[in-house]
Amino acid sequence: MNPNDGFRELDREECLRLLERAPIGRVVHTRHALPAVLPVNFCLDIDSAVLMRTSADSELAAAIDGVVIAFEADEVDATAHSGWSVVVTGRATVVTDPVEHGRLTRIGPRSWVASPKEVFIRIEPELVTGRQLVAGRTVYGVDLSS
Repeated sequence: MNPNDGFRELDREECLRLLERAPIGRVVHTRHALPAVLPVNFCLDIDSAVLMRTSADSELAAAIDGVVIAFEADEVDATAHSGWSVVVTGRATVVTDPVEHGRLTRIGPRSWVASPKEVFIRIEPELVTGRQLVAGRTVYGVDLSS
């Protein structure tokens, strides 16, 4: 990153710590050979995998099972011109093991839309990157917000 662009690169631990407090993220995958982005609620598992819960019959579950995807979450303060963004890239898999499904039912995210049959999707965090806006609207000591 350019040291003068107002952003600070975040290390993996900082990224994961920020993700723990974010309630909503976005799944980025391919749909009909085009990029698709869907907002989802999520949580992190004890091994830092991103966990989502959705209908077993959902288009999302079918589209991303076994595929490398991106997951992004952020927090922005438009008034203060500050915030952060974290991207997790990794393989998504639908959890099929009954014991693991039972564990995730107890600790995993709750679906916002009830479904008769739900599945958990794990995204293994192979690459975790992030950046934080640290300068706001100030560049070279000059306030640009007015």
